[in-house]
Amino acid sequence: MLHHVEIYVSDLARSSAFWNPFMQQLGYEVEHWSGGINYTQGNTYLCFLQAPSEHLAAGYHRKRVGLNHLAFHGKSRRHIDQMAEWVKSAGYTVLYESEYPYASGPDYYALYCEDPDRIKVEVVAPNEA
Repeated sequence: MLHHVEIYVSDLARSSAFWNPFMQQLGYEVEHWSGGINYTQGNTYLCFLQAPSEHLAAGYHRKRVGLNHLAFHGKSRRHIDQMAEWVKSAGYTVLYESEYPYASGPDYYALYCEDPDRIKVEVVAPNEA
């Protein structure tokens, strides 16, 4: 079982504007602390920290060595659709929008989007019989 993941972001306030409502819609608890933000569900948490200023110039891209994307379980197809609507209405980028929700194939119902640092985020619906 995964204990936690820490991710540096370019602007913690800007990232929290995306991640706070996004993670709350997935059922995570939000905890702000002096050095960052934790999103907790059970014994596992995702932590976002402000990147040190001397490292900001390098930037992030999911096709370089390192994190490609984060994928989360959605509750249902309806839940995925609600999250997709939130992403769009909040002004964030939905990836593969012309192929939504089947960008990964006819039996895989998912939302793909980007956070403010262009970290790819996926939310997958459970299989429906």
